[in-house]
Amino acid sequence: MALKISSMDKDVYKKVSEVIRNGGIAIVPTETVYGFVVDAFNIETQKVLYRIKNRDARKPLVMMSHDISNVRIFVDISKKALQIAKKFWPGQLTLIFSTTGVGQILSGGRKDLGVRIPNNRFMLKLLREIKNPVFTTSVNISNEKSAKNMDEALKFDEMVDIIVDGGQCKFSFESTVVDMIKFPYVVVRRGCLNTNKILKCL
Repeated sequence: MALKISSMDKDVYKKVSEVIRNGGIAIVPTETVYGFVVDAFNIETQKVLYRIKNRDARKPLVMMSHDISNVRIFVDISKKALQIAKKFWPGQLTLIFSTTGVGQILSGGRKDLGVRIPNNRFMLKLLREIKNPVFTTSVNISNEKSAKNMDEALKFDEMVDIIVDGGQCKFSFESTVVDMIKFPYVVVRRGCLNTNKILKCL
């Protein structure tokens, strides 16, 4: 069974970061939905996560970091994409970029990768503690509803190493996803960030 810990615990950031650095899988709250988190450099743990979710190997995970500069080794960010990122990050927006050589290695050869900087106090502090970017995906079995609170996240109690209780997620709905690789840019998934605000900037 997973270790359960409150997001208010003074040692939560240290404990979760240690689990992730050591190849474990964490479940954490964000402002959108609860997410699985693994080390972006640990390909074997990523494979375990895919099995837990029964996720199609062709579907990518999303990279999260606390700072844009941390992800530029993994993805190519155009000038326009950078403008969008600076306007809406931290926030409920996932942007898809072309991967660099390093990004392709860590994402199983994918030529594109979604990136988000969350607007969630707990998650931003955790990402600063971990330092390296992480791969995330919603807490659910693929094509089922995402976990929005601790009770729903506990369905995966015996499959992960640590679960952080952050209560009910603020938006309780997935992030909006925009593909920034080809012009015109495409809204791939409508989420909790108003697409009209984004479209005005594209």
